[in-house]
Amino acid sequence: MADTLTSLIARDTGIDITKVEGTVRLLDDGATIPFISRYRKEHTGNLDEIAIQNIAQRLAYYRELEKRRATIIKSIEAQEKLTPELAACINDCWDAATLEDLYLPFKPKRKTRAETARQRGLEPLARIIMRQRNDDIAALAMKYVTEEVPDPDAAIAGAQDIIAEWVSEDTRTRNYVRKTFRYNAMLHSHFVKGKEIEGRNYESYYEWSMPLRRVQSHQLLAIRRGEKEGFLKVSIDAGDDNRTIDGICQRMVHGDSMAARLVAEAVADGYKRLLRPSIETEFAAIAKEKADAVAIDMFAQNVRQLLFAPPLGSRRIMAIDPGFRTGCKVVCLDRNGNLLHHDVIYPTAPHYDTDGATATLTELAQRYHIDDIAVGDGTASRETMAFVKRLHLAPVHQVSENGASIYSASAIAREEFPDKDVTVRGAVSIGRRLLDPLAELVKIDPKSIGVGQYQHDVDQTKLRDALNFTVESCVNSVGVNINTASKQLLTYVAGLGPALAQNIVEYRAKHGNFTSRAQILKVPKLGAKTFTQAAGFLRVPDGDNPLDNSAVHPERYELVERMAADCGCSVTQLIADGETRKRIDIKQYVDDGVGEPTLRDIMRELEKPGRDPRQGTQEVEFDDNVKEIRDLREGMELNGKVTNITQFGAFVDIGVHKEGLIHVSQMGPRRVNSPSQVELGQVVRVRVKGVDLERGRIALTLLK
Repeated sequence: MADTLTSLIARDTGIDITKVEGTVRLLDDGATIPFISRYRKEHTGNLDEIAIQNIAQRLAYYRELEKRRATIIKSIEAQEKLTPELAACINDCWDAATLEDLYLPFKPKRKTRAETARQRGLEPLARIIMRQRNDDIAALAMKYVTEEVPDPDAAIAGAQDIIAEWVSEDTRTRNYVRKTFRYNAMLHSHFVKGKEIEGRNYESYYEWSMPLRRVQSHQLLAIRRGEKEGFLKVSIDAGDDNRTIDGICQRMVHGDSMAARLVAEAVADGYKRLLRPSIETEFAAIAKEKADAVAIDMFAQNVRQLLFAPPLGSRRIMAIDPGFRTGCKVVCLDRNGNLLHHDVIYPTAPHYDTDGATATLTELAQRYHIDDIAVGDGTASRETMAFVKRLHLAPVHQVSENGASIYSASAIAREEFPDKDVTVRGAVSIGRRLLDPLAELVKIDPKSIGVGQYQHDVDQTKLRDALNFTVESCVNSVGVNINTASKQLLTYVAGLGPALAQNIVEYRAKHGNFTSRAQILKVPKLGAKTFTQAAGFLRVPDGDNPLDNSAVHPERYELVERMAADCGCSVTQLIADGETRKRIDIKQYVDDGVGEPTLRDIMRELEKPGRDPRQGTQEVEFDDNVKEIRDLREGMELNGKVTNITQFGAFVDIGVHKEGLIHVSQMGPRRVNSPSQVELGQVVRVRVKGVDLERGRIALTLLK
């Protein structure tokens, strides 16, 4: 069975079966995806995280299918209807839809018309009619007249109900209708009368039809949301029903006898009443699943880009959460993000206390030796940024506030700052995002970070799994300083989880900073297997061994020490001396446990121990003459910063408190199918294509 599973996974993913087999063995042994992709390259043929995740997902799918198959066989056995042929069909089936088709005739049913007819003893009559060999059906039907079946017509009608159900449950017929839907299905959307004005956000779909196979993810999700909110009526059909019914009849109806005509009537009834609604529901679910997959993938890409925003590093930060009437909340943080001071200033309308604000910020900047200033991008951001920049106290950075309010009211924030109100916590979050975006954003539900679209409309379990994978991937790609990391950040380290993360924090509080990776094994309930999974992603700066602050796994320390000894130097000298490293021929160190991929990783890590893969950031300079949407004019060329990316385009902050949209059709001289030309946080040059003041919409064109 294991061989069958790996063959199926190899077929589905297009990955060589030997790589699949190696990956499945590691997954079954409890290895995590980050660990496998980073430290077991020889076992997987150097597969990356995405490929390993695909294997893991298909493995889970087929194992669930195995469980479902066993349940189905047990159910049919209990009915004493399991034949050797049926058992073989079920055991050879590796498709969920086909498996359910096989089970459908045996599936316990609610009180259907066919079930009622069976209980009245009409199934033998249905079989006679279905054979279409006897034309005197009325006479035969007389034999089935009872108190519950008052006359031959009622008997025939009941028998036809049974035939209609057979038609709807026949595997070949269902596949024929599926094929018809696959090529001909149309999605229709109409507005609900009386709600045209209220539902104007969906007016693009008021009288709308498109082949289902061509519907884009964002279109389907928008339509479904409009339907859920009561503004749209949505339907799916496969075109000419009569043509489909004729196709079914060609196989099931023989001749022109009375019995044949009755079967034809039952086919039409079974198709319209049972089969078509079932296949419509199935295709709606398939379309939704595909749309969800695209939206979730886009959302995960956005989250990855956001989490991979570069850290400012060890700097002293002043963070300002802008505001008008309630003032601007100011906090000062040390190099590790610890809160030193908080205050409020009122430099903007309606107070305009610029003198008081200037004095306060100047004094705080001097007292806490501030290196950089972070200003949130929410309400009053433009005005506050302009004011702070005029003071020339330190470099000023605009920071996204998305999710800061979620964090400030969370249990995590209350635990960190039990005696501070939400405004102070929010300002701290803004400052820490500048210091290290990844470390701060892991404290917030990824759905609340403010990127992606329709995140509340997609499958929430799949969304959670995808985002958790993305966050875990980012955390482990960067690595974690075990002596400063929060419990939330440690939770995402491969192999740890919330309980062990809490144990690490408590051990650190009791015993002080870790001085070596080996000391991690002293953490309660953190055993050797977990240590193997997590150690390479945990960093110990300024420890006893320089390799403890690198991505070199402890299981390879002996190998590095041998390299150093062969070069006649220490590990520290080997790291420091590039010329010495160039003399190393890694092929001399290949053995059964270590191949060239791992050795190349080790050499790259020795070159830059603990290197951070996150790249530099860009600051945007907005046009001082454009501050509100009313200031915009068609044809204006402006600077902007990409804040969100969707399947249909990218949203850009151009400094008017309302994001503009660069539709995919406006991203270049030729039509493109995805907004891959831009990245989250990228500074771009755009031209205003159109402004809808009433609806607050800004259309932009990307300039090269």
